[in-house]
Amino acid sequence: MEQDTLNIDIIKSSGERVKFSLEKLRASLHRSGADNDVVNRILDKVRDELYQGISTKEIYNRAYALLKKEKRYYASKYKLKKAIYELGPTGFPFENFIAALLKYSGFNTKVGQVLEGDCVSHEIDVVANKNGNTTIVECKFHSEEGRNCNVKVPLYIASRFQDVKNQWDKKQHKTTLTQGWVVTNTRFTKDALQYGNCIGLHLLSWDYPKNDGLKDRIDRLGLYPITVSTLLTKREKQFLLTRDVVLCRDLIGDAFYLDHLGVSDVRKTKILNEIKNLCHHESR
Repeated sequence: MEQDTLNIDIIKSSGERVKFSLEKLRASLHRSGADNDVVNRILDKVRDELYQGISTKEIYNRAYALLKKEKRYYASKYKLKKAIYELGPTGFPFENFIAALLKYSGFNTKVGQVLEGDCVSHEIDVVANKNGNTTIVECKFHSEEGRNCNVKVPLYIASRFQDVKNQWDKKQHKTTLTQGWVVTNTRFTKDALQYGNCIGLHLLSWDYPKNDGLKDRIDRLGLYPITVSTLLTKREKQFLLTRDVVLCRDLIGDAFYLDHLGVSDVRKTKILNEIKNLCHHESR
């Protein structure tokens, strides 16, 4: 059976046709926290349902449903990438989410700040300060899979950064403006990576830098967006996001919002248990 899967073509969200990789699916299931027995059971079931031209979305949905039957926090972690897309349709919740990631990494952060440049003023998504240094962060959020950041993005951000820095260095600021970041929930093209690294920007995408991309940082810090919940409805998630409840751990402290939504006591307990299990599982 394992050999048969080597010849299965699957269709990615971008429309690209690639060979199915059992090991990639195994790795993604392991990242959910599931043990070997659970992973192997799910792999056996998914493998039996493969067919030529199956979409990655269909494979994901099946694996997600099987994980949810095992333990909900497995499913929550497994749906992380999709949950980031659900921070849309606007990019503002994503900016708040990135600010929260930086905050828990020791930065002081402000969202939506206007900074003067030599030529024009610029609205900066996130301004982060740490150890006397200031970083300006541009967030590029895509609500659809398959849309990557091309070279135009770092070109544009590099010019903005330089304009702000030229003005910053002329003024007597308490901190030194040291770096510009570009953060995306998707991926950078090869040219975007080459130019961004050459010009000195810090690039952060879903899986870049290797072992320190967005997914790695989220897992390492246990800072899951509220959209990973398998129990909250889309309307409830949007309500919470508009009230700046972006992280799962935020809802634990602001559970009264569930009362505002009219959530029953029984369902409220289930939602909070799901989120606490996820957060506590990560803190162990």
